[in-house]
Amino acid sequence: MSRVALVTGGSRGIGAAISIALKAAGYKVAANYAGNDEKAQAFTEATGIPTYKWDVSDYAECTKGISRVVDDLGPVEVLVNNAGITRDAMFHKMTPENWKAVIDTNLSGLFNMTHPIWTGMRDRNFGRVINISSINGQKGQMGQVNYSASKAGDLGFTKALAQEGAAKGITVNAICPGYIGTEMVRAIPEKVLTERIIPQIPVGRLGEPDEIARIAVFLASDDAGFITGSTISANGGQFFV
Repeated sequence: MSRVALVTGGSRGIGAAISIALKAAGYKVAANYAGNDEKAQAFTEATGIPTYKWDVSDYAECTKGISRVVDDLGPVEVLVNNAGITRDAMFHKMTPENWKAVIDTNLSGLFNMTHPIWTGMRDRNFGRVINISSINGQKGQMGQVNYSASKAGDLGFTKALAQEGAAKGITVNAICPGYIGTEMVRAIPEKVLTERIIPQIPVGRLGEPDEIARIAVFLASDDAGFITGSTISANGGQFFV
């Protein structure tokens, strides 16, 4: 019987690549999304992966959404916490609303999604939680104090929860992508990409969403059962930990 995987922010960008790769690896996949109904429907039509709409910053919505997935596909055994937002501004111009929105989605969203699933993983003595953090959670980034703080928090969440899950067959790991060639990144002006961003990347190119997806598929697999509490950096050599 195929294992059930749930990917938040799973219909676009890195999340879409992870959803597609998990399905290709034999998982029954559900993709969560927050707002764009048209793109979510197009994703489902193109891939056959069902999409479910809810806001990961809202605990009650998460519990209801997860229940729908369980009713349709079965208990969630692999959770990929990929959903994230940015509200960039220099700190002296950052509003409390923009701080809260990013923390609520990018950090509290991990609690809101993982907590309702955790007891079932413990009862079954198996689970995979994969958190998509960021290079900017490792090194910080000017103009992204809120985002960097949230993504650094994701790493603390990963390391602590991994210790709680280990004896129950649950692994908890994080992936820290660098600059990946998603729709959002490729919308950056070409001059900025070629003159300011890519020169910082030793391999000389953007990463591809599929490269992050392959890491997620590995971490979800039985082959990765001895890896937990780890952070895998996928940034083309831009930053070393």
